[in-house]
Amino acid sequence: MNAPPHSDRGPRRFGWPQRVFSQVLLMQLAIITGVTVLVTGLFLAPLSAQLDDEAMRRALAIAQSTAAQPGIAEDLRTTEPSALGPVQSAAEEIRRATGAEYVVVMDRRGVRWSHPEADRIGEVVSTDPGDALRGREVMEIDSGTLGRSARGKVPLRAPGDEVVGAVSVGIEYDSVRARLLGAIPGLLAYAGTALAVGALAAYLISRRLQRQTHDLAFSDISALLTEREAMLHSIREGVVALDGTGRIRLLNDEAQRLLGLGPEAAGRPLEEVLDPGRTVDVLAGRVVGDDLLAVQGSRVLLANRMETDDGGAVVTLRDRTELEHLGRELDSTTGLIDALRAQDHEHANRLHTLLGLLELEMHEDAMEFVTEVVGVHRATAEQVTEKVRDPLLAALLVGKATVAAERGVSLRLAPGTLLPDRVVDPRGLVTVVGNLVDNATDAAAGSQDARIEVGLRAEGRTVELRVRDSGPGIAPEQHASIFTEGWSTKDLPAHGKRGLGLPLVRRLAERQGGSVTVSGADEGGAVFTVVLPEALGAASPTTGGKQ
Repeated sequence: MNAPPHSDRGPRRFGWPQRVFSQVLLMQLAIITGVTVLVTGLFLAPLSAQLDDEAMRRALAIAQSTAAQPGIAEDLRTTEPSALGPVQSAAEEIRRATGAEYVVVMDRRGVRWSHPEADRIGEVVSTDPGDALRGREVMEIDSGTLGRSARGKVPLRAPGDEVVGAVSVGIEYDSVRARLLGAIPGLLAYAGTALAVGALAAYLISRRLQRQTHDLAFSDISALLTEREAMLHSIREGVVALDGTGRIRLLNDEAQRLLGLGPEAAGRPLEEVLDPGRTVDVLAGRVVGDDLLAVQGSRVLLANRMETDDGGAVVTLRDRTELEHLGRELDSTTGLIDALRAQDHEHANRLHTLLGLLELEMHEDAMEFVTEVVGVHRATAEQVTEKVRDPLLAALLVGKATVAAERGVSLRLAPGTLLPDRVVDPRGLVTVVGNLVDNATDAAAGSQDARIEVGLRAEGRTVELRVRDSGPGIAPEQHASIFTEGWSTKDLPAHGKRGLGLPLVRRLAERQGGSVTVSGADEGGAVFTVVLPEALGAASPTTGGKQ
């Protein structure tokens, strides 16, 4: 028997919602309601006090007007208190005309000469009239025989300014309270309208927030941020996020390593943390395209830039340094294979020549032929090692001379060349010399009397390198462009990129505080001059500074 169907959902639980939209809406409604209630309460509190003060001032004004009547003080002195007396008649007429609860006229003993209840005439008042009988005006809210009222008391003066009594006027306090309660519905209507408008605005804002957050919960957003941080800092590509003003928003670990920056670079402009050059231009979008080449330090970077909706951009960086080295090694290997192939033919020709001399029994000529062939290579190696004392650089020049010779290019050292074995960064100098010699070989190959001249001269700790070729030369208007990443006059090699050798040379030179320049040679061709101020270490005391 099949099991009955059931729902995977448990009982619905009521509690704090999880969605950002719902939480923000509830918080906004709570804030709006709280503010509305607070404002309403703050408005009602002074309104009550204001109505009380208004009622007391009204009572005081009526009392002042009553006391100013010319006949009341005279009647108080010449008649007796009674329900039909002139004082009672005048007081009641004023009470009915003003809507006061009572108008009481009393003598200096506090005996009433008027009252809304006639049977109380002739009795002493229930509250102390001392202040008014002493000539002071009084405003208060107090309780008496007619209940709680807002009161005003003033002295009653005779024509000679003598105080002969007092006038006390009361405004029924229930009428003041009624005015306050009557104002509350209107006030609540305004508050309710404001609350409804605020709730509608909160709902619209929350709906917009719902669309922008894709109706996610706070826990989902937190998880996404955590995953994003983990992903950005774990991938092996550099990621740089920029805002619309060119400031760095985000910089993952790989981007920090490739650009030589730290976490403190976030929030700062590109031009402030990086030296001016192609790298900054590529990151800022001033150079457009896909897979743009840039050189930062000794690294070759491949950059791609994607614009964002807010005017910013995200740039991804890939390290092509090793790949570029492999590509250049592939070029060198290809050239070496071609040279070996040519050398194999030449070696076979030499063996055939030697075999012929031996078969003809021309032994002395055979010995001279072998000595000459071996001596040429040995002389070249000895000449290089004698003038270039650094072993890595000497080996490079010997190898480059062999490869150049196979391409029909003569490589020789310039007169006065002498480099001591005190190179601080041999690998960096090998990169500089190797790139320049490779470019010179490519330029000189196929020219008449093809040749390359390499000069190395040391002065103190400064090394000056000069590479001259017999090629077609470089136009003056291109002298600045040849040091730009990706610029080249050659066909693309097997690894698909060119235009990195000279930018690397310039970057290595500038990193040591030096420079690289290009000019035209007198006999044609180009001359590259590199000055490296800190390329050599200090002279050893044991050698006395001799080279």
